[in-house]
Formats: sequence, C-alpha cells, structure tokens
Amino acid sequence: MSLPFKKKSSNRLPPEGQLVNRAWLKAHGVTRPVVDSWVRLEKLVAVARGLYRRPGPPLKWEQVVYSLNEMGVPVHVGGRTALELQGLAHYVPLQGVTHVSLYGAVRVSTWVQTFPGPYKFSVHRRRLFTSLPGSAIVSQPFGAWDWPVPYATVELAFLEFLADVGTAADFDFADKFFEGAVTLRPALIRELLLSCSHLLAKRLFLWFAARHQHAWFKKLETAGIDLGQGKRSVIKGGAFDARYRITVPREMAHDAEQPVL
Repeated sequence: MSLPFKKKSSNRLPPEGQLVNRAWLKAHGVTRPVVDSWVRLEKLVAVARGLYRRPGPPLKWEQVVYSLNEMGVPVHVGGRTALELQGLAHYVPLQGVTHVSLYGAVRVSTWVQTFPGPYKFSVHRRRLFTSLPGSAIVSQPFGAWDWPVPYATVELAFLEFLADVGTAADFDFADKFFEGAVTLRPALIRELLLSCSHLLAKRLFLWFAARHQHAWFKKLETAGIDLGQGKRSVIKGGAFDARYRITVPREMAHDAEQPVL
C-alpha cells in the first residue's frame, strides 16, 4: 500500500520537530547514502530503528502525532485526552498533558508507546465503528507551521472513552465529562450511534445522556439504534438499569433501579 504523500526530488532536511522514517525520506527524494551522511554529520539523529529527526529541543506530543500521520499512520487524539483538551475536564494538570490516547485501526510501531518524554501514549486499535463519519474528526493547528493534528470531536471522544469504562473511577470521570457536555450535536451523535458496533459504549452513552438531560438529548432521535440483547455487567455489585440493561454504581442509580446483589 502506498504512503499518502507525494514523491518529489529533494535533498532538503525535514522540518525541525518532525519525525521521519526511511520510507518518508525516500518518497521525498532523499537517498539512503544522503540519509547516512546526514546521520554521520549529526544533521539527523536516530530516535529509534529507522526513525529520525533533526537535533533540537525535546519533542512535544503534538509533533509525534502529526509525524505519525505524515508517515502514513492515520491516528487521531481521542477518548479521555480529546475530552480533556476540548474543555470538559474539571481541572488541568499543572504539568500539562501527561497521557495521550491515540485511536486508529492501524498497526502503530512499538516505539510510540516507549517514546522518551514527559508524556506517554496509549494506542487503541479496536475498530469501534463500521464507518466513521468524516465530520467526527477535526484538525487543530499546532506550532509555527500550523501543522494539522487530528482530534476526535467531543461526540466521538465520548464513545471512545466509554468503550473502555469498567470501574467506578471511570464512571466518575465520565459523569464529570457529561456535566459539561451541553453543546453536543444530536445529528452527529445519531450518525455515530448508528455506525458504532460497541454495544456497551452506546448503552452507556445513552444512560449518561438520560442522566444529565441536556437540551441536545431531547432532540436526539434514537429510533433504529441497535443496543443489542441481554444484560451487561459493568460495575460488580452495582445497580441494574432496566432501560439500558447495564449495571451502574449504586450512588448514581435512580430510585426505580434495583440493586444487584
């Protein structure tokens, strides 16, 4: 499969702050002898096997995400990270972002998860959607070159995050995120729910939406959304919600729900 960049003849060094591999360099007209020469002259430094960058200050995580996409690895910032960075966190860590969740149904080199820096990447490869609406991913410019870094919209990020919910702490984070989710777009939510293949994520999304009763929820058309059959135990010893057939923390349960013993 060809990489999504245009080949051109050039022996120019890659932009400062960008990670490149040999395939990227070859596609941009940089021959192997030239690469080896640049490494000897310390114009390029090896970051991992077959991965290079120009010498400079420590890389920011946005540069890594942009570089991955430029090297033909389509990933986006999603899940909890996307929710936090788009203003739904109730606090911002003093040291800045330290954990970055990346989503994309592609193989990502192992160096990403062991990359040295004040942040750590987690890569989620599970395919959650039969087809992802184009409007569910947005790009935000970064740095002096306004490099486009792809992010999940809040609507998509919620479903990505909820697909991994399994503890009371996860429920608490999700609940706080939903408190601030007052401007979601019901049309995009419906499109995502129709395409989403993760039944628990869909049930949890609708449960939290019903719990918070934001104005957009009243406009959400749920007809035709497949929620599957059977019960799903999310929280051991929690309370069973009959409408969405899931267990939830007892402290979040409504009076009509029965505790699961």
